[in-house]
Amino acid sequence: MKKLFFLPLCLMALVACNDVKKAEERAQMERDSLLQVIDERDTELNEIMGSINEVQEGFRLINEAEGRITVANGNPEAASSREVIHENMAFIQQAMQQNRDRIAQLQERLKTTTVNIDKLKKTIDNLVAQLDDQNKHVQELEAQLAEKDVQISEQGEQITSLAENVSNLQADNQQKQETIKAQDKDLHSAWFVFGTKAELKEQKILQKGDVLKASDFNRDYFTKIDTRIDKEIKLYSKSAELLTSHPAGTYVLAKDAKGQYVLKITDPNRFWSASKYLVIQVK
Repeated sequence: MKKLFFLPLCLMALVACNDVKKAEERAQMERDSLLQVIDERDTELNEIMGSINEVQEGFRLINEAEGRITVANGNPEAASSREVIHENMAFIQQAMQQNRDRIAQLQERLKTTTVNIDKLKKTIDNLVAQLDDQNKHVQELEAQLAEKDVQISEQGEQITSLAENVSNLQADNQQKQETIKAQDKDLHSAWFVFGTKAELKEQKILQKGDVLKASDFNRDYFTKIDTRIDKEIKLYSKSAELLTSHPAGTYVLAKDAKGQYVLKITDPNRFWSASKYLVIQVK
């Protein structure tokens, strides 16, 4: 009888122990989950505060750069004044763009954050207001520099837009300059050739007494020149005749010490106005 009475008590004690153990495990899981949530919130908060601090540091650096421009502008005759202004204006452009990007990232984060939304929104609004004020101040500074005839047009365009990436804009400007340079070179390019009658016929430049009438004449046989630079062409012959039409009075055929002809172009603009191709027959 004692054994029968003791056995149920043991079973009840065992069940009670299991319940306690499960309760402790659930409590531990809840604590772990809560700690994880706290850690995630702390991490998110630290990241947000880090971004805000970066924006504030950007404002501070911009203010310092503006101060250096003011000092340089106070002594416009200094040899390094213009260089200092350009360097600091370029820095301001980049720093303001970085601040704008950081604020945009904070505004996006505001949509999903679990941090105090109202307080964070107020902080971001204050940063936007600071950025707008600083943008106005920089524009005023640009106007002041323009009045003093300081050439900062490239920097001024970047400050006005504030959305252009500095490196991309520089690359774009460089490409435009190369294009203009190439177009300018093509505009002042011309081609000449000199040779005997047989040589010119062989290259289909001269056919039945006509010059450059055939569409398949050998263009590679010509030499390309810059009309602004190349104004004399040595013909290495004691006999020379221009087969293409060029205005009289724009050139002379003179002889060198060896009695060989040299074509001297005295009025390049008029000389090349009729044709960009020059064909000379020599013997």
